[in-house]
Amino acid sequence: MFNKLKRLSLLMVFFISAARLLYAAAAPLKVVATQTLYADIVRQIGKEKVEVKSVASPKFNVHFIQPKPSDVRNVAHADLVVYTGLDLEEWWGPLVEAAGRPEFFPGREKSVDLSRGIRLLKVPDHPLSRAEGDIHLFGNPHYVMNPENAKIMAETILEKLKEVDLPNTSYYEENERAFISRLDAKMAQWKELCSHCAGQEIVAYHDEVVYLADFLGIKNEQFLEPKPGIPPTPKHMEFLEKYLKENNVHVITTPTYFPKSSADVLAAKTGAKAVTLAMNVGELPGTEDIFGFFDYDVKTLSEVLK
Repeated sequence: MFNKLKRLSLLMVFFISAARLLYAAAAPLKVVATQTLYADIVRQIGKEKVEVKSVASPKFNVHFIQPKPSDVRNVAHADLVVYTGLDLEEWWGPLVEAAGRPEFFPGREKSVDLSRGIRLLKVPDHPLSRAEGDIHLFGNPHYVMNPENAKIMAETILEKLKEVDLPNTSYYEENERAFISRLDAKMAQWKELCSHCAGQEIVAYHDEVVYLADFLGIKNEQFLEPKPGIPPTPKHMEFLEKYLKENNVHVITTPTYFPKSSADVLAAKTGAKAVTLAMNVGELPGTEDIFGFFDYDVKTLSEVLK
């Protein structure tokens, strides 16, 4: 009787262990991304095998996000984290530290720095000073605005998914190939749609648009901010009014989270058009995924630059 009970107990332990292994294999990977565009790329590649949450709402400037207690919990229970790298999300390090997950710190085994392999614009070539405004030490970190960079980010995400979930390697690879194929086709459409934009010039509120401008061949050298992070001043507005008129610039762009009043005033004085561009997935209606996001911005620029 004792031996039967012992064998029964061993069988129960075996089946419970097997069930746990099967559940672990079937449970989706929990991924936390700092931004919604990153979260969308992870979903495009992982599909039902990932459960993705993002920290920063696209309705707010990513520089100044204040993570919530729920973000700390999400990171604490995550299998993988995805972030911009560089010095854009200065709140990310404290969030990871609060979650007690050292393996998510930069360079560690379960963190994904998406800046790897990206050709960065505006990399400083001189010693920096606070007098220059909010200058980024490593170059402009808003590389999400160029769809070509999404291909590089997708490859980085794919490699990490394969590393932490080896049995599903072929599944992730197939999804990534489909994503890249669709992205390549869309990029050709976007370039064709805005082919007349090449060589034209815009003025943006902040230097978030320079990567999209680079993709489309648009010139973007002047900003409503006299220096990065400094709101428009009367003196700078006078300079821009003269600049727009003398250089035949007809378009001013702003994101949703900066005041549009300065752009509207400048547009009224110069005859330029002030338009709103999305800076992240989900920021405006129709931008719910990366394809809709770029559809919206490219179409907006195409129409206003005709």
